[in-house]
Amino acid sequence: MSTTTKQDTFKTINPTTGKEIALHTYMTDAQVEESIQQSHKAFLKWKMKSVEERGEIIKSIGKELQNYKKELAELMTDEMGKLLKQSNQEVDLCTAICDYSAENAPEFLKSEERELSNGGKGIIVYSPMGIIYGIQPWNYPSYQVLRYTIVNLMAGNSILLKHASNVTGTAKLLKTIFETAGLPSNLFNVMVIEHDQSNAIIEHKLVRGVTLTGSPVAGEKIGELAGAQLKKTVLELGSNDAYLVLDDADIDLAVEKSVMGRIYNNGETCIAAKRFIATEKVYDEFKEKFVKAMKALKTGNPKNDDTELGPMAREDLRDKIHEQVQESVEKGADVLCGGKIPEGEGYFYPATVLSNVAPGQPAYDDELFGPVASLIKAKDNEDAMRIANDSRFGLGGGIFSKDVKKAAELAEKHFDTGMVFINSFGLAEPSMPFGGVKDSGYGREHGGFGMKEFVNVKSIMIME
Repeated sequence: MSTTTKQDTFKTINPTTGKEIALHTYMTDAQVEESIQQSHKAFLKWKMKSVEERGEIIKSIGKELQNYKKELAELMTDEMGKLLKQSNQEVDLCTAICDYSAENAPEFLKSEERELSNGGKGIIVYSPMGIIYGIQPWNYPSYQVLRYTIVNLMAGNSILLKHASNVTGTAKLLKTIFETAGLPSNLFNVMVIEHDQSNAIIEHKLVRGVTLTGSPVAGEKIGELAGAQLKKTVLELGSNDAYLVLDDADIDLAVEKSVMGRIYNNGETCIAAKRFIATEKVYDEFKEKFVKAMKALKTGNPKNDDTELGPMAREDLRDKIHEQVQESVEKGADVLCGGKIPEGEGYFYPATVLSNVAPGQPAYDDELFGPVASLIKAKDNEDAMRIANDSRFGLGGGIFSKDVKKAAELAEKHFDTGMVFINSFGLAEPSMPFGGVKDSGYGREHGGFGMKEFVNVKSIMIME
């Protein structure tokens, strides 16, 4: 570690009002080192507990999340601007992750026996590795943390978390919830640190794995740094997911789900619907109804029951998406609705639809992390799939079609993404793997797969 001892501070800001919420202090390097050492000591005890013993504590965390639901949901909304009703849904999802993991871990992690070619017996065990370091974003302040934390605790590992600075309060509250539920001290440590300190953690000999949810640029840097230390990584890096509206789609259903898929979580979701590719046969009807629905959305205070779209999480994020819209327009896109920064307090951006979207525009090539939809016309179903796969990303995607069997076949054989949603939009499901391909990263979470990402798959061979 470096010898820095300064303790700089930073503020968290409420994006609805632009006003300060709290002042936080970065850890010193000495405090970071102490946290790592304590995390390792906690791991050495935790790994000796049975999966069932760990599961009882994980179930307790799920229950404690419900006890803190009101406080946690309101804090998430205050820190990053998501609708309060969606913050409540996020807490419920976190509890579901705890319950699913605790119930299924004994099956996922059970040892296997195999016969050896020389007549002996083989045993395969899934042994915990040690400290797993997670670098997490702000858009789902609790879910992103629980997604990697719970499965790794179930596997017997200990956790370090570097959360996005603007949701530091949520990170600290989660630690309180975990320990109130009975999780042993130092199994989950929140690292309030700067980038150079984070890099030193990746290089630390006691840290055994690194997981990141973030941008492809961040993924390249973290992957390179961890790779140089021969440490495994799981990278979930966002996308510009395509949703196909095929010739036989139910247009009203497609519009309803597409609007929700684009503006859920204020449009700040890696797996959000972002590019909408409608075939020539249905394009005009879809465009008319989609734009009408996007225009009708009520923007406002995320704590109000009737609000459908809240603010963006930070002012710089609003500036970035507006620049992407403007650049796309300069390169030929048309604005069908929205596209202007409103006056007044808070970091609001209107629901926006762009048409005439083509390669070379940010609206086609890049991820638009906010309530901006790219509308693209395809000649036919085959062309729609071609356009969908014409992306450096591959996290999720969707297909709208009345022929579910055909849509499922397209998803299986042709859609080059990690997840496909048919006649719906992308949300996490604890029982199904979550992750992508290409520039969207690698590795999987959920569905039991995340529980085996950071374990030592150990072979024991016995001659009797």
